Amino acid sequence: MFRRHLTVQPDENVLAFRDGVLLGVFGPGRHRRRGRTRVVRVDTRRRLLVLAPQDVLTADGLGVRATLAVRWRVVDPVTFHAAATDAEAEMHLAAQIVLRSAVAAVDAENLAARPDAVGSAALTAALVPAATAVGVEVDEVVLRDVILPPAVRDARTELVTARTRGQARLEEARAETAALRALANGARLLEEHPALARVRLVEAAGPGTQLVLHVGDDARA
Repeated sequence: MFRRHLTVQPDENVLAFRDGVLLGVFGPGRHRRRGRTRVVRVDTRRRLLVLAPQDVLTADGLGVRATLAVRWRVVDPVTFHAAATDAEAEMHLAAQIVLRSAVAAVDAENLAARPDAVGSAALTAALVPAATAVGVEVDEVVLRDVILPPAVRDARTELVTARTRGQARLEEARAETAALRALANGARLLEEHPALARVRLVEAAGPGTQLVLHVGDDARA
């Protein structure tokens, strides 16, 4: 006999058990509830799992710290409830294993230079089997941060600084070369055209300056 009602919210599913037997899965809405019925509510909203920084080894044996973010949601509430005593802990462990395997396949230099060297699609695909086993659908897995050891960070900073200084010196040398080339071209032009040299001299002279120009055998003041 139905004795009372069960209200299921839009963001959940409810598992109904009676005498240890699953009676059914109820979606959002108002449902009749039999006596001695035990209910288990399962949140179906999207969730975010963020791993704390993990100490992992790269392909070349360098220890780094990395974090992983997983967006997931429950799509099979029965499996989510029955497959493990703590399905979220299972997801956490699976994400740790995926992170370690992914970082171990890339060397430290590539990982530091290109954080996307471990693609989101590959990480997601690697986590799907473990997630499916507990009734979870994985929307996205992202490698958030890669933290190099201090000595490696300092070495990379020195390398970038040296490259920047070298580039600055190269640009300075190019500018000096261009200036010298312009001076040489100007000197050649003045040598080939003496009249132009005299015009430049007049332009460069300040007001009130007395100039004596020699043109052939004539002299003018």
